[in-house]
Amino acid sequence: MKLLVDSGSTKADWIAINNSGDAIFSSSTLGLNPEILNEDEIINRLNNSIEIAESKDKTTHLYFYGAGCGTDRMKNHLKQIFQKYFTNAYIEVYEDTYAAVYGTCKIGEKAIVSILGTGSNCSYFDGESLIQKVQSLGYIAMDDCSGNRFGRHMLRAYYFNKMPLELAEEFGQTYDMDADVVKQNLYKEPNPNAYLASFAGFLIKYKETSFCKTYIEKEIETFVENYIKQFDDYQEVPCHFIGSIAYYLQEDLERILSKHNILLGKVYQKPMDGLVEFHKN
Repeated sequence: MKLLVDSGSTKADWIAINNSGDAIFSSSTLGLNPEILNEDEIINRLNNSIEIAESKDKTTHLYFYGAGCGTDRMKNHLKQIFQKYFTNAYIEVYEDTYAAVYGTCKIGEKAIVSILGTGSNCSYFDGESLIQKVQSLGYIAMDDCSGNRFGRHMLRAYYFNKMPLELAEEFGQTYDMDADVVKQNLYKEPNPNAYLASFAGFLIKYKETSFCKTYIEKEIETFVENYIKQFDDYQEVPCHFIGSIAYYLQEDLERILSKHNILLGKVYQKPMDGLVEFHKN
């Protein structure tokens, strides 16, 4: 039995397939970002899924694609944790970009592949290899156009009284805006990036308002300048996107990319269907 995992910082999607590529079960856990979580937290999240816990000794292969796995140190760290848990499995750990690539690109296709979810990144796939020109420094320093970046904008606009009154009233009713609660989640609880990204749902809900449009356009433009335009042939290859932010803002993406003569390719909320087909083949 093979386990395929697509993990962001917020949530991880799991699917078990047999040797023919047929699904045995699917499950989900909280995200398994090794940059943020320690070993005990990761094991606890695995144990919270009955299907995964009951299948750990029957798993022969584990292919994990995850946020926070962009360095060899983090890949090896997570692989060691998984090896203790899935004792009979052959294990491979990849950064989440590979899930996006394998889930969107045709065999041999050249493309720019971006992830806009809780976090963000952008890579170039030359048909065989993945090329990244910028090493991510995580949600504090980077993550342009991500859920946590949009959430940060919403949080700051609310506290600085920059949010239109009617939106501010609903924002305050939707989320617990007590300063102690906010600071507890930002500085004491695990996954502060996911906490910030939770506010992005409000921006998406009111994406047609001029207030939210301003942030959407600014972040997409920044992502284009800092990430997509780093590749010389960015106007010659399709630009595929994975992630909830990209999925719900794809009309804005298409409009702004078109302005820069960039071809918007596939936009998927999740890459899992493509991953299953890839591992099946």
